[in-house]
Amino acid sequence: MIPVKITKISYYSPSKGYAVVLQELSGDRRKLPIIVGSYEAQAIAIANERMVTPRPMTHDLINNIFREMQLDVREVVITDLIDGTFYAEIVIDDLRGRSQKIDSRPSDAFAVALRMGAQIFVDEEVMREAGILDHSSNEMKYEELQHRYKDSTRVLEEQLQRAIEEEEYEKAAILRDKIKKLEEK
Repeated sequence: MIPVKITKISYYSPSKGYAVVLQELSGDRRKLPIIVGSYEAQAIAIANERMVTPRPMTHDLINNIFREMQLDVREVVITDLIDGTFYAEIVIDDLRGRSQKIDSRPSDAFAVALRMGAQIFVDEEVMREAGILDHSSNEMKYEELQHRYKDSTRVLEEQLQRAIEEEEYEKAAILRDKIKKLEEK
């Protein structure tokens, strides 16, 4: 597992979402951009900046529940990249020291981890597949993010074609809608 920190959240116009940029803390200092929606980016930014809101936000509620139940958020791990979608787990420990892994969207896991002071990790294979090595600049290159965006559309189109060939029309309709949504942005 590779320890990372969130170094930047920036608007990503092709998807009308935001790129949350994770940077490796040591080693090659690779960066991993993960595209999230605007509400998710806001929740992450609020936690990253340690802003206090007048009432608990959803992720504050989750953290309050963890605290009241005496559950410790040990870490968050970006575990997989499947068909252009990142997967994450929130690892919690109970009072008896038993660990549980909770499946999560990366954006929610980030918002929880930042609020609870938990370390964020990326699986080595995920970093190898999707990480960007950029010694020349601290800024994410638009062309690299655009390439990843096109790759996710291409993967979805390939899945759509397979679903049609296998006569899985319900799955094909879902994939068609995902492609349409990406292309509209």
